[in-house]
Amino acid sequence: MPTIAVVGAGPGMGLAIARTFGLKGFDVALIARNAERLDGFAGQLATQGVTAKGFPADVLDRDSLTKALTDAAEHFGGIEVLEYSPGGPEPKFLTPAKAAPEDVDLQMQYLVYGAMTATRAVLPAMRAAGTGTLLFTTGAGSVDPTPMLGDINTAGAALRNWVINLHKELEPEGIQAAHVAIGVWIGDRAPEGAPAATADQISPVYWELHTHRDQAERIFTV
Repeated sequence: MPTIAVVGAGPGMGLAIARTFGLKGFDVALIARNAERLDGFAGQLATQGVTAKGFPADVLDRDSLTKALTDAAEHFGGIEVLEYSPGGPEPKFLTPAKAAPEDVDLQMQYLVYGAMTATRAVLPAMRAAGTGTLLFTTGAGSVDPTPMLGDINTAGAALRNWVINLHKELEPEGIQAAHVAIGVWIGDRAPEGAPAATADQISPVYWELHTHRDQAERIFTV
């Protein structure tokens, strides 16, 4: 079976994406810091007939992230799809004028440098196979920034730029790279009147990008 590696596997989008691909016949490698939580997610997926296994790693520790993806590829026999969406630190709600370099750098560590590390771990095998999918997630502020999110929007925009450029580089080799910008609140904690959707409503976008392979970006809104 093909395998998807979900980096930043959590109870929201990570689990929903894992379930979407798992129910389409994929094995699932779950990557996040907490091994016990990963075991719980794998157990939940197993009840739905999805084979999943956790591989603990911290995206700030590039060696551990690389090892987790290498171990996952060895365990499942390869990784055909990488999805990268670590939770990262909460934004400090700093406007661009107030954000210091170190504030933005912390977000860059999670969003951009972790994405680069994960990609470098799986890309050689994809290139050798002549196929593969690389999917990356940000909020919609990476496309249309808001001043109060000056730290995370800056890093998100950097990731978006890198992913779209990566798509241009890799598309001739048969490898799909794509960015998903989520422009809604996820779950039931949205402020009154704010646009909202469930993770299960959003996750099919990732499957469409993997199967259609004709877009480098999707912006999810309602």
